[in-house]
Amino acid sequence: MALPKMTMAELKVQWRQLFEQEPIVDQRRFIERRIAYRLQELEWARTHAAKLEDNRVRIDAFVEKGTIGPRIRNGKPMPGSVMVRHFGGEDHVVAVMPDGRFDYRGQCFTSLSAIAKYITGTPWSGPVFFGLRAAKAKGKGDE
Repeated sequence: MALPKMTMAELKVQWRQLFEQEPIVDQRRFIERRIAYRLQELEWARTHAAKLEDNRVRIDAFVEKGTIGPRIRNGKPMPGSVMVRHFGGEDHVVAVMPDGRFDYRGQCFTSLSAIAKYITGTPWSGPVFFGLRAAKAKGKGDE
């Protein structure tokens, strides 16, 4: 908010602090906008450090392997993802909503496990039921 009130000399000082070089043009409107954008970038990076680190890890994996696995958010698939499970002679389609909940046939569920139980009538691991995770093998003594 202070940028329009600053003198051109003050804007250039701010530019040098943010970009460590002289402004590339001598146009006030360009300098103000670029400074404002950079300040927003820095604030976003400060408040979303975990997201930036996740992206760095994914980029490093891509550079190393040439491919990136599916992005998982808090153990749940990304919003907009659609999962289909054929069970009991029919397809069961679940969509991940933007708030992280799940839509199944117009009903809202907070977990995939609740949907799996609704479909089968018995307790299931939702991620296992929908193929997002392999079932753990039972060891000796597990029943």
